[in-house]
Amino acid sequence: TMYLVLGFWGGMAGTTLSLLIRIHLMHTGSGFLVTGTLYNAVVTAHAFLMIFFMVMPVLIGGFGNWLVPLLIPAPDLGLARMNNLSFWLLPHSLVFLLVSTLTDTAVGTGWTLYPPLSSLEGHHSPCVDEAIFSLHMSGIASIFASVNFITTIKHARGPHKPLVALPLFVAAIGTTSILLLLSVPVLAGALTML
Repeated sequence: TMYLVLGFWGGMAGTTLSLLIRIHLMHTGSGFLVTGTLYNAVVTAHAFLMIFFMVMPVLIGGFGNWLVPLLIPAPDLGLARMNNLSFWLLPHSLVFLLVSTLTDTAVGTGWTLYPPLSSLEGHHSPCVDEAIFSLHMSGIASIFASVNFITTIKHARGPHKPLVALPLFVAAIGTTSILLLLSVPVLAGALTML
């Protein structure tokens, strides 16, 4: 339930940023958000909010935590404490992301978050460090959740239930978890190129 509440809150914040982007694009000339730097910061924060704080917590964390143990059947997730740790990293990550948007010129001032990729030796503001730390925390939460789902599907299912007889939702969560573990570096690199 807490994942769904966090996802709802993240979705509302992301929708607010989406409306700001739409209002900016409807204006001619300098636009609603005045500077391109502010517009870039809003677009970057919108992407991070919608991916890490709405889609993943709701679809994977919320529904996955409820339905995977029910469909296997298992009494609970295989690593329940890791699930708690995975959840409680997300609000702190969200706070760091929001703080980074309020710090100095905010994130999204160039083509990338990482200064080395934008041919800069450094960034004059801690906003990039806060955003990168936020990404790392949410990435760690995703890794913990993926390990938890894979462990649950492999070891906590009923004794007479082979992997080929799993419900489609459980198979989809397991496949998504494996692919997420394989692609976390690529996903992090792609998101930081915004």
